[in-house]
Amino acid sequence: MKALLLDVGNSRIKWGVLDDGEIRRTGHISQKRIRDQGLQVLTTRLPRHVDDVLVSNVAGTSFATRLSGVVGVHCDCEVRFARVERQGWGLSNSYTQPRRMGVDRWTAMVGAWAEIQDACLVVDVGTAVTLDAIDDSGTHLGGQILPGVAAMATALASATSDIPSVRPLPARKGADMQMFAQNTAAGVREGARNAVAGAVDRAIRILQSNDYAPTTVLTGGDASRILEALSVAPVHRPHLVLQGLAHMLESAR
Repeated sequence: MKALLLDVGNSRIKWGVLDDGEIRRTGHISQKRIRDQGLQVLTTRLPRHVDDVLVSNVAGTSFATRLSGVVGVHCDCEVRFARVERQGWGLSNSYTQPRRMGVDRWTAMVGAWAEIQDACLVVDVGTAVTLDAIDDSGTHLGGQILPGVAAMATALASATSDIPSVRPLPARKGADMQMFAQNTAAGVREGARNAVAGAVDRAIRILQSNDYAPTTVLTGGDASRILEALSVAPVHRPHLVLQGLAHMLESAR
């Protein structure tokens, strides 16, 4: 059985093919390209011969409807969408209204828990940064949401007259004295990067002070920008949401 897995985010769409228990043929495309060129720019990259399509979507119901129609025709099978549950796949959701949680957060937690099976902090560094803590019994303790690295830089440019719009640069290694920048653009980049890294480090410290020993599981398009800045070495899983979707499908067989 082959299944197409889609992680539909605000900035880009990632995909992979679940084949014989492995996620293969991964790829990604920006939402900007889809807005400019239409969904056909996505489907030309996707396989046709699959048995199932499972999607984690945070791009809204209108986009989900368009995606379902186009991908369903392309793959000639039903397109199904993952949903947030109160309980499932070994996890208990802490939200009083679980469906108000972004499905990407839930799916990432499913993927992390399936692998770690112990206390963990799931960190997704994308357009927004989400942190979700899970205890050693699979209970979701709660989470945080903050602006991503690029969103912080954009907010500064929008809210001030003298700070320019800053483009992110490739990640650099080390958390050394270079964090103290000597020009404004670098200062914005370092400030945004270290704000995210600092939030993650503080979450780890709080969990440790409450007798948890969490594994930090890092994912998201900007994960590489903070990977070397953290005080602990995380488990880096670039396709964590796809891993969660795969686990959901395999558990249902």
